Amino acid sequence: MTTAPPRRPSGGQPPHGLRDFYEDPAVPVASGAPRSLRQARMLAAALGPATSGARTVLDIGCGDGSAAATAAPLLAGHRIVGVDWSQDALRRAHAHLPYAVRGELTDGGLPFRSASADAVLFSEVVEHLVDPDAALDEIHRILRPGGHLMLSTPNLAAWYNRALLLAGVQPVFSEVSLRAIHGRPGKEVVGHLRLYTARALREFVTASGFEVVQLKGAPFHGVPRPMRPLDRLACAVPSVSSILLLHARRT
Repeated sequence: MTTAPPRRPSGGQPPHGLRDFYEDPAVPVASGAPRSLRQARMLAAALGPATSGARTVLDIGCGDGSAAATAAPLLAGHRIVGVDWSQDALRRAHAHLPYAVRGELTDGGLPFRSASADAVLFSEVVEHLVDPDAALDEIHRILRPGGHLMLSTPNLAAWYNRALLLAGVQPVFSEVSLRAIHGRPGKEVVGHLRLYTARALREFVTASGFEVVQLKGAPFHGVPRPMRPLDRLACAVPSVSSILLLHARRT
């Protein structure tokens, strides 16, 4: 298996080594399409059609904009704005998004007024952040009361990681170095700093001032082909799925 390619984090100024890592054009900036589509459907159902008024959706950590482009047909009429701190990512995002701006979740905050956004896409970002608490605080600030947070992140307790740990193997998605993969399957380093189980993610988001509405599972594109049917089946039980898709509302 390979790890999930990261969306570029916008959560504050990382240490110098991490900043250089994420500005490297060779580092992937797109996530798997099945996850993006499932998340987009959840958001479209939460927002409803734009006939009742266009809503503002911020894709924070937009990477190359491909996830927002996947969501756009399902969010027709709503405004989607990509946000990232990486200049390299923003250059790529402009190919997919009409609006893409530079912003950080800490060190001054995002360039948006408080309670100005109706929804936030936060996809494959939180696992890359040095300070996820400050990031959730800033998202809470810019969301209107009742606004939607759509967060996705790899699941530390994915079904295959449970077996790997029993065998004494480092779990997929976890990394011990920015230079190479050590002690687990896969070859691609993507810069994961934090990993969550379903329970930990629920508790973390709730403690940050959100009410969890729904938690779903999604497949991981890096699962070897013969194991993909099993990975899709695991989505029915989010606690063992590859990817966690969480919908929460700002309280």
